[in-house]
Amino acid sequence: MPLPVPAHSARPLRIGIISHLKYPIAEPFAGGLETHTHLLARELRGRGHYVTVFASERSDPSVGLEAICDATALAEVGSAEAHDVGFFKEHHAYLALMKALRQRSFDVIHNNSLHYLPVSMADTLPMPMVTTLHTPPFCWLESGARLCDAPNHSFAAVSRSVAGLWDHVARTDQVILNGIDLQKFAFSAAPQPSPYLVWYGRIVPEKGLHFAIEAAKLIGLPLRIAGPILDQEYFNDLIKPHLGHEVFHVGHLDHSALARFVGGARAFLCTPMWDEPYGLVVAEALACGVPVAAFGRGAIPEILDESCGALATPNDVVSLAQAVRIAVTLSREDCRRRAEQTCDARRMIDSYEALYHRRIAANHGGAEAANAVPLLHA
Repeated sequence: MPLPVPAHSARPLRIGIISHLKYPIAEPFAGGLETHTHLLARELRGRGHYVTVFASERSDPSVGLEAICDATALAEVGSAEAHDVGFFKEHHAYLALMKALRQRSFDVIHNNSLHYLPVSMADTLPMPMVTTLHTPPFCWLESGARLCDAPNHSFAAVSRSVAGLWDHVARTDQVILNGIDLQKFAFSAAPQPSPYLVWYGRIVPEKGLHFAIEAAKLIGLPLRIAGPILDQEYFNDLIKPHLGHEVFHVGHLDHSALARFVGGARAFLCTPMWDEPYGLVVAEALACGVPVAAFGRGAIPEILDESCGALATPNDVVSLAQAVRIAVTLSREDCRRRAEQTCDARRMIDSYEALYHRRIAANHGGAEAANAVPLLHA
């Protein structure tokens, strides 16, 4: 059904956000993409825009949810047959949505899905679309991007690193660094008296938690772990045998509990085994005032500088341990300052608003949208 039209002369935008469907857009978040989508919707709504999020039915209704799929059928796949069912459900949900959007009255669609159908069908919509590239190219999304020839479409990348990885596939119109809610990740001026290191995120092989465990043992500091176990075999084989008094998994925490947990640490260890497209966990740790020791991969060197973190050689435990030794000596105030300069969600939303306005103006020949909708919170 059509969204209501506000009575203001300079009207807010009607924005549809197409989300990833494998996990709900709700706390505790499964990962950075779900966190980003929730923050994007919440901040846009806070600025007066009408936002609808097309997501799993278990998502947070406060972001303007319109459920299009049950994430359970997609995330909990085991056998090949179950995987095929999940693939079909996801395909059908996006196909049905793209057909329905042709009759909707949105000003702009923000595609956050990582699925090939929305981007490949962008030219069927009457309104412009912005697609955020959150990952390096992979076969399905790359295929969709190569087929995207919609004149009213823009690609945005979450880092220069990601933009470079997509250069051979599609031109990125803008790099917009991800942002976080700096109030939710409040500054901790001092760590907890009893020292510990922290690692948090999805517990899967590509996040490299086992490297953090080995590095913590090398330098003789306890490691506290938070996050969902999404690969049980990896956890059982490489993580669980090390759990005890010095290595402890606290579970999957919501934002407020996570901020307190991270803020009490001496340093945060970030150990990706792939080129991390952005690294929200790095931004969150810095916001809490916690220095970072990280493998120098992907976009992480774009976030960290020598005032707030130390980079290690990827997959090298000895190098990571040395980076931790450097990180624990850094100023917590400098870490927070870096987060405020680089990772503030308000800057991210400003950039997306400006991109929406440019696409809308281009879609209407430049006159109507340029006159009707000023750049908000410039």
